[in-house]
Amino acid sequence: MARRVVIVGVATHWGAELARRLERDPQVEYVAGIDDREPAADLERTEFLHADIRNPVLARLLPATEPDTVVHCGILWYPAPGKPARALHEINVIGTLQLLAACERTPPLERIVVRGSAAIYGCEPAAPLFHTEELAGRAPLRTRFQRDVAELEGYFEDFARRRPQVRCTMLRFQPEIGPDLDAPLTRYLRLPVVPTQLGFDPRLQLLHAEDATGALLAALRADVRGPVNVAPSGALSLSRILRSAGRLSLPVPHPLFEPALGRLGVELGAGPLVADAVRLLRYGRGISNRRLVEEVGYRPRFDAEAAVADFFEKADSRRVSPDLGGLFRRLAGVVR
Repeated sequence: MARRVVIVGVATHWGAELARRLERDPQVEYVAGIDDREPAADLERTEFLHADIRNPVLARLLPATEPDTVVHCGILWYPAPGKPARALHEINVIGTLQLLAACERTPPLERIVVRGSAAIYGCEPAAPLFHTEELAGRAPLRTRFQRDVAELEGYFEDFARRRPQVRCTMLRFQPEIGPDLDAPLTRYLRLPVVPTQLGFDPRLQLLHAEDATGALLAALRADVRGPVNVAPSGALSLSRILRSAGRLSLPVPHPLFEPALGRLGVELGAGPLVADAVRLLRYGRGISNRRLVEEVGYRPRFDAEAAVADFFEKADSRRVSPDLGGLFRRLAGVVR
């Protein structure tokens, strides 16, 4: 296990959870977290270093901590509230370039683990049931986020070739789900009436939040290089997920789905769903977790069905009864 760990993006849910776990590990003598905002979590022995990942000052800050391991939890999947969508590209791509420049100047560095995204596989109607790691890049890069993920993965591949002594692991996570996780997808599933895309019933792999953190920790201990899919075993259709949770669905013609969520979702607390999520909820996406289980040595505790069951069992049940008439009237405004 690494003795000195720096977590980039420590203010994110995943960065803070990882820091919490590492603080309890006696083999880890030093934990530092870098972010442009302080973590909301109560961390005891994690040194917080205030810095924007896009700022070149990172090239001086990171080497000073003398880490043997860097964990990049700062890749964002959704625009932050009140921030323009272009900030997503700047943080994910430009921020990654700055981080790698800082890693180049950090001689003790032995390992980099990146919390990436399975969005690199895209969401296509004719996709395989479960993508393996070598299938990345086969599908068209249809969305900005998918292109950004492909670009930043390319940067890490180049770094790994230049610095073969540094083990680089790219974890490709499926969307996470958990009762304490506040994200656009979990808010969407919590809606009393859930808009769906008429004529489509996507197969989804929703990863339990506990397994997301567990896989990240396991990757720190494993001697694995390159991309690793992180997903539960199996998959469930969206219709089955909603039926099991007792949620009503509201089928919407798919060209109107995104504007419908823009109108209804904000009011009902679903938040923004970017193009990748809209395609995910149309075609679905499956990935194989064979390498995670066999090479990283981590078997998810929750399969796809158990992750969904645990989410809805423990999620906040205080919901306002839906005004179906009002919902249909607002949806009619979108259609017009």
